[in-house]
Amino acid sequence: MCAPARQAILILGLMTLGSVSLDAQQLMDVAVAESSSAAATAQADLPDAPGFEAQVSQTAPKEKVDPDGGPQQTKRIAGIMPNFRSVSAGTVLPPQTAGEKISIAAHDTFDYSSFIIVAIQAGISFNSKSYPEFHQGVMGYSRYYWHTFADTADENFMVGGLGPVLFHQDSRFYTLGHGGVVKRLTYAASRVVISRSNSGKPVFNFAEVVGAGAAAGLSSVYYPTVYRDWTKVGQKWLTSMIIDSANFAFKEYWPDINHKLFHSRKHNAAQMQ
Repeated sequence: MCAPARQAILILGLMTLGSVSLDAQQLMDVAVAESSSAAATAQADLPDAPGFEAQVSQTAPKEKVDPDGGPQQTKRIAGIMPNFRSVSAGTVLPPQTAGEKISIAAHDTFDYSSFIIVAIQAGISFNSKSYPEFHQGVMGYSRYYWHTFADTADENFMVGGLGPVLFHQDSRFYTLGHGGVVKRLTYAASRVVISRSNSGKPVFNFAEVVGAGAAAGLSSVYYPTVYRDWTKVGQKWLTSMIIDSANFAFKEYWPDINHKLFHSRKHNAAQMQ
C-alpha cells in the first residue's frame, strides 16, 4: 500500500476515534447533570434542607398561637395530672376528627396518673364507708377501686369522647386567659353548658349535660340495687357536672399558677447561678 493511502487511512481512523471520544464525553456530561439533579431533588426532601419547613407548612395544618396570649397550658398539671383537653388562650386549632376525640378520652382514662387518682378517690370512699355494701378489708377496697375506675371511664368517654362525636362538638377546653377574676371564673364554670361546635361556633354543651347523665345512668348498672333509683342517679349526674365545672375553673388559672410558682423558681435559680 502506498504512503498516501496509509496516511489517508490513519487520518480517517483518528477522526473516527475522536468522534467516539466526543460522544462518550457528551454522554458522561449528561449522566453527571442528571445525577446532580436527582441529588438536589433528594436533598430538598430532607428535613434539614433549605425550604423544607416552608413546604411542610403549606401542606400540613398547624396550630396558631397568639404570642401575646400569656402563660401556656401544659399537657399535665404539675407534671402528673392529665390536661390533654386544655388549649392555651389565643390558640387556633383545626377541627377535631372523631378519632382524636376518642383518643383524648382514652388518654384521660388510661394515663398512668389516672390509676393513682382513682386509688386516692377509692381510699377516701373506703375510709368514709360511702357504700357499706362493699364492706371493708382488701376485698372491700378493691370493690371501691374498680367502681371508681369504671365511673371515671364512663365520664371520660361519654362527655369527652362519644358525646362530642355524636353532637358534633369540640371536646377541648379553650382558656380565656384575660379579664378579671369574676369574668374568667364565670367563663370557665359555664363551659359545662356552653361549648363549641366543630366549626367553632358557641353551642349548648349537649356532650357534657347529656353525656354526664348517660354516664350516671350507666354506672347504676354495676352498683348495688339500692343505688339504682332516680334520686341516686340524679345526685351523681349533678355532682359530676359540678366537679367538671370546678375543673374548668382550675384549668383556666393553671397556666398562671404554673408560671407564678414554677417558672419564677426557675428564673430565680438561674439568677443565683
